[in-house]
Amino acid sequence: MTGDLRLPQTLTVLHVEQEVIGDNTPAIESVLQADTKRASLLAELEKLKRSNGADSDATSLRLAEVFDQLVSIDADSAPARAAAILHGLGFESDKQTKPTKEFSGGWRMRLALARALFAKPDLLLLDEPTNMLDIRAIIWLESYIQARLTWSGIMIVVSHDQAFLNSVATDIIHLTSQRLDAYKGDYDDFLKARDERLLNEEREYNAQMAERAHIQKFIDTFRANASRASLVQSRIKMLERMPKLTPPEKPVKVAFKLPDCEELTHQPLVQLDEVSFRYNPDTPLLEDIDLSVVYNSRICIVGENGAGKSTLLRLLLGELTPTKGLRHAHRQLRMAYFSQHHVDQLDLNVSSLEFLMKKFPNETEQRYRSQLASFEIGALLAQQPIGSLSGGQKSRVAFAALSMSKPNLLVLDEPTNHLDIETIIALGDSLKSFKGGVVLVSHDERLISSVCTECWVCTRYKNDDKNVVSPVGTRASRVFILPGGLDEYKKAVKSQFDDDVKTG
Repeated sequence: MTGDLRLPQTLTVLHVEQEVIGDNTPAIESVLQADTKRASLLAELEKLKRSNGADSDATSLRLAEVFDQLVSIDADSAPARAAAILHGLGFESDKQTKPTKEFSGGWRMRLALARALFAKPDLLLLDEPTNMLDIRAIIWLESYIQARLTWSGIMIVVSHDQAFLNSVATDIIHLTSQRLDAYKGDYDDFLKARDERLLNEEREYNAQMAERAHIQKFIDTFRANASRASLVQSRIKMLERMPKLTPPEKPVKVAFKLPDCEELTHQPLVQLDEVSFRYNPDTPLLEDIDLSVVYNSRICIVGENGAGKSTLLRLLLGELTPTKGLRHAHRQLRMAYFSQHHVDQLDLNVSSLEFLMKKFPNETEQRYRSQLASFEIGALLAQQPIGSLSGGQKSRVAFAALSMSKPNLLVLDEPTNHLDIETIIALGDSLKSFKGGVVLVSHDERLISSVCTECWVCTRYKNDDKNVVSPVGTRASRVFILPGGLDEYKKAVKSQFDDDVKTG
């Protein structure tokens, strides 16, 4: 890289890229400490109070200045603002006082995001912020950012989440062909403007190629004609002066191909009949689940963190046995399960080709290569060690592997992490054309909206309470079909978060 990036010395820049270090600091205190100006003023205030009146006039003057500065930054409301941000990102009251060392890496990443939002830097850099969040927290983050579009700071986001970009972006910078192209508007506006720009560039390129061919034809025809020598030289110089346009780089079209499967329409693929589950007698987690997955189901599962979405998936998969009730599975059921854990467990020392050979012996090499090619892992990539592949390419290898068994039910837990937008679109298209059933847990609203026709919500309220979002407590979760789908869930979450956004 060449060139310099010059930033004013007074500009505060915050890049959320690492999780908060775990120690004994309570979560809310960790967030409060992110406002270094407030922390510095409070420390000075305590020091001045302990000075025992030394140089009392100067001390009193400085005390007044510190008080004025604390008032100007609204220091008294800081704990409430920090608590509102934490709550929006999924930290209930009891979690806000827990030491940071007791949180997993994913939750400490949320803490890092909370600290950044609370600090309000002049320039905030977010790298794939939705990867660490569930859909409920993303809805809150969108509302929080939208409420602050008039603030003086700048936010730069790298994201594969189209719905998130449409919600928060006012400008798009597109990195393509080793250059940066700027567009006004959200992501959908960018797509329209980019396509129009590419069309114009292609027309200009084709017109120039036609003109070049016409001039070159004149040169070739009359090069040996002495009477036309001056005209030929003129045309040669014209070609030399003409700027050389390059053909516009068109967006890469990605395509996935899921295998065909036998149609099973006589009974549900999986049915949960009055199922309840608890890990221990004193902590009920899920109660009275009476739902089924049929052959052509397209189901998304939503709900607040800790409401039991992962446990519900494990019950559907048969990995957990219900404490009460029954799980029925079609005798010809073939399930395939995708999660980030499966991607993380890939053998990094072998190639994708070798991985499939070990996992599914007795197939031909052409079969393995064809399967990998169905998920955009070409001949060269298939021979490279999996450890050398990008996160998105590793996910494609995992998809290729799960498809080898020709499943008739796909259970997908956050499949879009590490995938770019084009690949997510390809995944959505393949799921829509898949002949079997699909159960999806995802934070990607666009994927859910394009694929799913049924929405299950995990909530700690009963169905007849008419609530789909709730605080995490001791009550077990119920799971029911939400008639209004994802839109109804988003509306309920936004309504709940209105007060938090105003406070934060």
